[in-house]
Amino acid sequence: MGLEHDIETSSAPGDLETVRSFVNTLDVEEETDELDSTAGLAGWLAETGFGDGAEPTGQELARAVDFREGLRSLLLANNGVDTGDDSADRLNAALDGASSEVRFQGSSAEIVPTCGNVDGALATMSLAVHGAMQSGEWARLKVCPADDCHWAFYDRSRNHSRTWCQMGDCGNRAKVRAFRARKTG
Repeated sequence: MGLEHDIETSSAPGDLETVRSFVNTLDVEEETDELDSTAGLAGWLAETGFGDGAEPTGQELARAVDFREGLRSLLLANNGVDTGDDSADRLNAALDGASSEVRFQGSSAEIVPTCGNVDGALATMSLAVHGAMQSGEWARLKVCPADDCHWAFYDRSRNHSRTWCQMGDCGNRAKVRAFRARKTG
């Protein structure tokens, strides 16, 4: 039986929810990956409103998966896990082809993607990450450190100290393993 991830308590505000759900297209525990094919990526794009009906290429799929895994590394780091990789290079390479520009409307301005489909989705998510980093919300988006989980969640705790996606599942398993290690060590 798999974990029941509580969407209500782990969903992120605004555009960060798209980032969180994108990272969760890989369910480590269930061993399922929505991005296991170009058709799977096309389905995710259509479901989230980014798709333009065109089937992504194999190269676009590879870039999307690299972007997802680069985000996962950053979110593990938000949870205090040293991933030992250079996720910035991975993310930057995945964004090759994604672009955005400043658009003015009245007395305000916003940055918007200038591309569609895969590139539009990656550009939109990178803009959401940038905005969250600027506002301080980014540190609250984390990935569960359990090797058999790695589920992305938004930390709504008052002091930003939540570690596990579900304390009753991943947290308890980690505590039991640590207890057993202390007893045998």
